[in-house]
Amino acid sequence: MSISPTPKLILIVALASPLALLLAVRAPNAWAAILGLLLLLALLMLLDWAVSPKAGRLAVQAAAPRSIGVGETLDVRLSLGFPASAPASVEIALARDPLLQPLWQGPGTFDPAAGPATLPHATLRRGTAALDRLWCRWQGPLGLLQQTRTLDPGLRVRVLPDIRPVREQAPQLLAEAGAWGLMSRRQAGAGTEFEALADFRPGMDRRHIDWKQSARHHSLLAKEFRAETNNNLVLAIDCGRAMSDPLDGIPRVDHAISAALLAGNVALRQGDRAGIAAFDARPRVHLPPVGGLRAFPLLQEAAAGIDYSPAETNFTLGLSAIAAGLKRRSHLVVFTEFADSTGAALMLDAVGPLVRRHMLIFVVMRHAELEAIAAAPPETAEAVTRAATAGALLRERQLVIARLQRQGVHVLQADHAQVGAVLVRAWTRLARGRPA
Repeated sequence: MSISPTPKLILIVALASPLALLLAVRAPNAWAAILGLLLLLALLMLLDWAVSPKAGRLAVQAAAPRSIGVGETLDVRLSLGFPASAPASVEIALARDPLLQPLWQGPGTFDPAAGPATLPHATLRRGTAALDRLWCRWQGPLGLLQQTRTLDPGLRVRVLPDIRPVREQAPQLLAEAGAWGLMSRRQAGAGTEFEALADFRPGMDRRHIDWKQSARHHSLLAKEFRAETNNNLVLAIDCGRAMSDPLDGIPRVDHAISAALLAGNVALRQGDRAGIAAFDARPRVHLPPVGGLRAFPLLQEAAAGIDYSPAETNFTLGLSAIAAGLKRRSHLVVFTEFADSTGAALMLDAVGPLVRRHMLIFVVMRHAELEAIAAAPPETAEAVTRAATAGALLRERQLVIARLQRQGVHVLQADHAQVGAVLVRAWTRLARGRPA
């Protein structure tokens, strides 16, 4: 709590001081008038403080959600209470937390009589945001003195993974798949699990012909498959340095977590099992595949524990640790980012053993900034250099994707806002033995 002069009082003193000095030089006998003016100003200051609401009597009530998803808008509501008359306006400033970005220009001026003040914030990263410093300042009726009160609102807000895609997109994706509730039906001929041998008929995939059995029975036979049920879906998230770069103000890893939770929710609703893992230089989070819709909070809790890391990603250690915990064939989805073929060499080496046992899907988000730079008109020498560099990076990226696809990996590229829906649709088709 402090009392300080207002800019108005400082301006009055700054203008009156030269006049008082000039009067003292020209009329030395007028010192009594100068003293009288000073006493009058002091009396006005005392009066202004006496009738102004006292800072010690200010009561503040702060309210905010206990938790919120990253990327959402956090509204902090403040109610200011004075026991007697309230000032016409109060300036409010709230300490900034690194996880939040104020969407208002502070300090803001609010009328206590108009109701609670709302301070909107954008949530930038996951974690616990502490809003523990609040400054309130107001002037007296004469505008000569101002009082400042520093308070602790005691607000702690948990910024969690964004599950809006789960609420908004999961019902539509489930309807598209025709999979409301648990799926226990068998679909012959449209899956990846061997069902039986049958006579080859027009329209069947020639790749399913069993040449050995056909030669033995002197008849052209083909393998029939059925859609697998109770699949293991493992969502592996690279949380290394490259995934901490922002896309549309939100780190890539947070977009990946939202997409992973959407895919996990759909898998659980379809009767499959879903697990989540994260790794950077070493394994960080590992939740083995669990089943049942009631297991979704376990996925959320595990995803909330994925931290941001400045370390380079070790794909060999991370993917081998995940594979070691899988006792049966699984669908392994890897959310990652790679910039060049040299840096992705170790990743390509680690993929080979996994493809032979599991279905592997790599998910990368489109780099809209690089694509815009590469497509920009080369009007200046600097623009030409930037476009050439961006184009080279995009070509390196496509080279890595092509090498992954040659190894049998399914690679999905999508905008960060649509990556979850693209993944669910592609994985649903692949699980039924159809091309993504």
